[in-house]
Amino acid sequence: MGRLPVHRWDVSPREALIIQKSLRPRVLVRDLKGLIRTVAGVDMAYTSNGKHFWAAVCLWDVILEQVLEERWIRGRVRFPYIPGLLSFREAPGILEVLGLLQRKPDAVLCDGQGIAHPRGLGLASHVGLFLQIPTVGCAKRRLVGQHTEVGPHKGDQCPLIHRGRVLGAVLRTRERVKPVFVSPGNNVSVARASSLVLRCCTRYRIPEPLRRAHLLAGRFRKREEAS
Repeated sequence: MGRLPVHRWDVSPREALIIQKSLRPRVLVRDLKGLIRTVAGVDMAYTSNGKHFWAAVCLWDVILEQVLEERWIRGRVRFPYIPGLLSFREAPGILEVLGLLQRKPDAVLCDGQGIAHPRGLGLASHVGLFLQIPTVGCAKRRLVGQHTEVGPHKGDQCPLIHRGRVLGAVLRTRERVKPVFVSPGNNVSVARASSLVLRCCTRYRIPEPLRRAHLLAGRFRKREEAS
């Protein structure tokens, strides 16, 4: 799975801020045409000392509701944890594990923000600029924006608004369970991003490809720390 060399990753936090601001205008929020059938969910787990990570990807067939591929890698953490700069810590590993897939996904789900980010360039948007395929952020918590109360039923949603602009949706993926925060990463609209996340949800709050990637990365981390 190819990717564009947008920039290098060995940068300081100050350089990372400059890169974020320069990349924001390149993010495209637009309607998609055509069917999205294969969705890759990517997630990471960190070792207890914070020095290494496990990154995992699950390629999910939305129509058949089954796993097509699962891949994983172990790597060294090379960027500190700084709020708002998560993509500089996680995107290199995510891009690497996505590159192991034998089939190119139609879209990618990231456990993080898309454009619903203080500088408009969350993890899903950053990854999307490298991949140039639709990417969507699906987060458990909000970084920016305000919203009204979400309805109680699966599929209920309301807009996430920041400075007068709709950046995403607050989506109920399961009844009587906290909603998730969905925002476009790149090459997808708010409505299509929300629809895609909902299509990937089965019995759980988190969309299935993301949930399985999370479990896979966590399994390898626990196995390593138990050995």
